[in-house]
Amino acid sequence: MGCFIVPIKRHPGLKRKYMTKENNQPLPNAYVEIDQATKNCGFNMASDILTCSLLRTLAGTKPGGKFLELGTGTGLSTAWILDGMDQNATLVSIDNDPNFLGIAMEYLGEDSRLELVETDGGVWVGKNLSRKFDYIFADTWHGKYLLLEEVLSMLNPGGLYIIDDMLPQDNWPEGHQEKAEKLVSFLENRGDLFLTKQHWATGIVICVKR
Repeated sequence: MGCFIVPIKRHPGLKRKYMTKENNQPLPNAYVEIDQATKNCGFNMASDILTCSLLRTLAGTKPGGKFLELGTGTGLSTAWILDGMDQNATLVSIDNDPNFLGIAMEYLGEDSRLELVETDGGVWVGKNLSRKFDYIFADTWHGKYLLLEEVLSMLNPGGLYIIDDMLPQDNWPEGHQEKAEKLVSFLENRGDLFLTKQHWATGIVICVKR
């Protein structure tokens, strides 16, 4: 029996609507204050607002989950992750710069779900390999370009591993693009991950542990 393709006619009164890149959702508490403090201190490596919006949305998929952020910075992305978490979830966020971490502490430190840790990422990972997480946002070298195997081993089945800044950036040093391409290829060829690459925002890779 043959198949027929029936063309769908659009009503002439209907207008085609497209999604836009604008973020039309409410900002997290203290985001504006953290953003201003970030600009005042000269920190220019914070995750962009599109990435942060995705981080919040994905955080909402892990009720009661255990979250890990490697690279707090000033706490901009931290605020969005917290905003997506429920009251039973917990977040450990790590950075080695006391000045930047101090901003996160000032505006987010009273949240009982959050543990801010001032330490070297490699040292922390080495001491906490037995811990398991449902959501890991790796926004620094450790857990992304360094100690990747170790950090992925800390991910629970069904857990999310998220990285950004995977599209070419103006501030990338010579040779960094090759490192980024090698990282993505490594993740794609692992048998224990489902992976999606998003050519959006600064370039995002989302993995789920099988």
